[in-house]
Amino acid sequence: MPRYRYEAVSPAGELLRGEMEATDQAAVVSWIQESGQLPLRAEPAGARRLGLAFVALRSGERRIASRQLAVFTRELSALLHAGLALDRALQVIIGVSQDGQARKLAERIHEAVRAGAALSDALEAQQGVFTRFHVSIVRAAEAAGALDAGLTRLAEYQERSKALRDSVVSALVYPAILVAVASASLLIILAYVVPQFTQLFADAGSALPLSTQVVIGAAELLRHYGWLLGAAFVGLALVVRLQLARPALRRRFDRLALRLPVVGGLVQRVQLARFSRSLGTLLASGVSLLASLSIVKDIVSNRVLSESLELAADALKAGRSLSEPLLSSGVFPALGLQLIKVGEETGRLDEMLLRVAELYDREVAAATQRMLALLEPLLIVGLGVVIGAVIMSILLAIVSVNDFAL
Repeated sequence: MPRYRYEAVSPAGELLRGEMEATDQAAVVSWIQESGQLPLRAEPAGARRLGLAFVALRSGERRIASRQLAVFTRELSALLHAGLALDRALQVIIGVSQDGQARKLAERIHEAVRAGAALSDALEAQQGVFTRFHVSIVRAAEAAGALDAGLTRLAEYQERSKALRDSVVSALVYPAILVAVASASLLIILAYVVPQFTQLFADAGSALPLSTQVVIGAAELLRHYGWLLGAAFVGLALVVRLQLARPALRRRFDRLALRLPVVGGLVQRVQLARFSRSLGTLLASGVSLLASLSIVKDIVSNRVLSESLELAADALKAGRSLSEPLLSSGVFPALGLQLIKVGEETGRLDEMLLRVAELYDREVAAATQRMLALLEPLLIVGLGVVIGAVIMSILLAIVSVNDFAL
């Protein structure tokens, strides 16, 4: 029977660690709960524990991953829900952390809380670590006296947002690998295989087919100026990145992305899901609608969509509804906005926003699969044609040389 290492908190707030044999991880958690303790984690004894990489974005420190931040939020929420005071809950998290920098950051937050600061103020004081979104939810939960519930909402938001992002990224892994392998194969053929035939063709003295001349020219260009082409490519990428930092050009690029036949609809769905989940989580936590919009417009990455949210905020100040200016902008999917309008009319806007986010999460996953079902065969055929054309040009040259010799 495998052995599992576990960590739990006793009713008195003491951190307990140990190992036990069990059939699976769920059996360990059940045993801890039946013992009247609060389980923090259970994992195979031979596994390397990741712990909490809870670190600041400062010089010499690592960037905290969204998954790790969600783990911290979930653990703190569970400890508070179990009845531990905030001071004691932070002490437990400090004891659990295996990362030196993570422990230092958690200790700074703990020190601020012990000095009388609210948790939201302590988080805000950690420059660059916690977003305005994060701090606003914690502050609203503190004002409502439901910090554990607010942290639970925040952890769910982080987990679902990461799941959406991971689903898109994982779907693009195979096409990226396919393009990388095909490109590497083409470079190897041009840089090492084609030059082996160049001297043979030169000695034959016959006129080569046009396709072979193009391939040989490309191979010579790559061999003599490959480093320059690489540097030019990197330079071009840097220039494009710097140009996209300019608001006017970034806005044009974002508008173009929305107008692309297949990609545009996917971008709209992804951004609406992010907007709906963020706004719904803030409203459910007690943040006002206007304040929530000012936060969410910074979370939406597309400038055109972000500007439409600014117009919606102005409309709210004038006494209009949220959905009306968004519908008139025409940049968000109409179905999602109609559902948001229903949420406004029924007084359940936060609940409807979260439902819209779930709806478009599923649509994004389905649309991504459909797009990849079309993209993958096109990539395979296109890359195969390119590599096949290079090989055929060499074979045609060999045949022409043999014919000339005869």
